Amino acid sequence: MPTYLPTRKEIRDLLVDLLGREVTLNQSAPFAPGPSEPATLAVYVDDHLQTSAVVVCDLAFSALVGAAIGLVPLAGAEAAIEAQELPQTISENLAEVLNIASSLFNAPEHEHMKLHEVRPAAKGGMAINDRFLALTLGRREDLSIDIAGYGHGLLSIVLVR
Repeated sequence: MPTYLPTRKEIRDLLVDLLGREVTLNQSAPFAPGPSEPATLAVYVDDHLQTSAVVVCDLAFSALVGAAIGLVPLAGAEAAIEAQELPQTISENLAEVLNIASSLFNAPEHEHMKLHEVRPAAKGGMAINDRFLALTLGRREDLSIDIAGYGHGLLSIVLVR
């Protein structure tokens, strides 16, 4: 069965429901993290533990959504962005959002998906294998997301098989 690529409306609705605030999505260029650019990678697997999709978030989106869901003031997210590393609380909040986001992939007549692992944004950038997954061409959704009261960042959903 094929992996389901969620629509922008489904992504927006999930974020609005989780964050309890307005969220605006716009199409963006594919997010291609550089060798030293901090970015979060969430790995989603099927029932056979085969990687089927990844979600890649730039440092800004990682910090902002992690702060927004936990009602951490904007200053906390800005401090994480400046330090180029997510504190544990924001990282755990981000992981919860990405876990709930697995529901986006679970459409009828498509393979069942679950979150397998989250590799949060950290100084030094992503591992080379993670960058290859993030740069996969094909079925993907690349978005600039603005969270009301917090700011905007980049998110890419990439189907890797």
